[in-house]
Amino acid sequence: MKPGDARHMSVDQLDDELVKLKKEQFNLRFQRATGQLENTSRVRTVRRDIARVATIAAEKRATAKG
Repeated sequence: MKPGDARHMSVDQLDDELVKLKKEQFNLRFQRATGQLENTSRVRTVRRDIARVATIAAEKRATAKG
C-alpha cells in the first residue's frame, strides 16, 4: 500500500486495513514456521504496511483532537 492511498482513507477504514494486515502477518508467520512460505519478501512488505497504516491512523487521530 502506498502512503497516498492510506492518507485518503478514513480512520475506520485504516483500522479495518490494519486488522486485515495483522491477520495476513499471522498467516505468513505460520506459513514460514511450517515451511510453506514461498514469497518471503511479503513478510517484510506486510510489516512495513502495518507500520505505515498505524502511523497514518495515529496522525489522523491527533489532528482530529486538536
